[in-house]
Amino acid sequence: MENVQAKSTCALWLMISVVLVALNLRPSMAAVGPLLASIRADVPLSFSTAALLTMLPVMAMGLAMFFGMGLAKRVGEHRSIVVSLLVIGLATVSRLFLDSALELIASAIAAGVGIALIQALMPALIKSRFSANVSLFMGLYVTAIMGGAALAASFSPLVQTQTGSWRIGLAIWALLALLALVFWYAQRSALPPLPHAGSGPQEAFFSNRRAWLLAIFFGLGTASYTCVLAWLAPYYVEQGWSEQNSGLLLGFLTAMEVISGLVTPAIANRRQDKRGVVAVLLVLIILGFCGLILSPQHWSLLWPCLLGLGIGGLFPMSLILSLDHLDNPRRAGGLTAFVQGIGYLIAGLSPLIAGMIRDQLGSFEWAWWSLMAVSGLMLLIVMRFNPAHYARHIR
Repeated sequence: MENVQAKSTCALWLMISVVLVALNLRPSMAAVGPLLASIRADVPLSFSTAALLTMLPVMAMGLAMFFGMGLAKRVGEHRSIVVSLLVIGLATVSRLFLDSALELIASAIAAGVGIALIQALMPALIKSRFSANVSLFMGLYVTAIMGGAALAASFSPLVQTQTGSWRIGLAIWALLALLALVFWYAQRSALPPLPHAGSGPQEAFFSNRRAWLLAIFFGLGTASYTCVLAWLAPYYVEQGWSEQNSGLLLGFLTAMEVISGLVTPAIANRRQDKRGVVAVLLVLIILGFCGLILSPQHWSLLWPCLLGLGIGGLFPMSLILSLDHLDNPRRAGGLTAFVQGIGYLIAGLSPLIAGMIRDQLGSFEWAWWSLMAVSGLMLLIVMRFNPAHYARHIR
């Protein structure tokens, strides 16, 4: 009995540490949008150039994702995440001293690399350590990621108002990295080594059509997330809202993501076939973008609510669909790393494209229309993910 209680306590502290680590995976990007007007007042940035502050870290996340599992095999999962938290923390605190667009972009890329290494490892660790309830714990992990974005989007403008500095509004989130580092370091004896698979974790997936389809699906879904993260607050500033109120609106959207990230995987955990759940999420996203275009000033909380519920559930469900394809934790982790690597490279282009549309056409509305069309395409793709055929596609 005592042994069972000790294992439960150990698992609880490990999950708390995972949540604290996950909280660090979005503030470096989510804090930028609400403060963009103030940043542009000090640092010359077009909308296209400002998009690089979201695009390049996402692209770096995609590229670094392919090295995350390899690094973990060499130095261990625990040490890899310690190093990644240090990189994120240093990149974030460096923003106190940055004066140029190039320096801001470099800090964003560095944070993106740290984020990618963590995101490459966590799905495999969760599948290994919490194998009986993968959907539930993946939901909690992804919800914490969304929660970090909500905190940064909501409170960065407040920090700027209180301190008079957008730099402090960006850099204060290094404290989250320090907190996570303390808790994670304490788990160094609690982490089980991941079981080895028969082949390299990612190489085999480059020639697999289903792996590519999962990666494209994840990338298209994450494109909506990255675009909303980068441009929702500036869009409402252009509609006449204050920076603080537009930041709070983005924070509200990410709070809805948190709720959906918790509830949706819990609902899906009871089903082997998760296609219906994902289809509902995509419809919510389509309705949310439609509202942003046609009536941004009326029912202004409804559209971010629909988008948040849709995007917040879609992110963990995309990863869960990938994890469901394989039973071996390291192989499943390799697949999710591949899916995220390719997916983030796809998603990273979306803020830049939206920023270019804004520069050329003077409005973000055509970007929202494009994302609606993408979500419609995803409705067709998800119908192909029949769990009865998973073994046929990936072995």
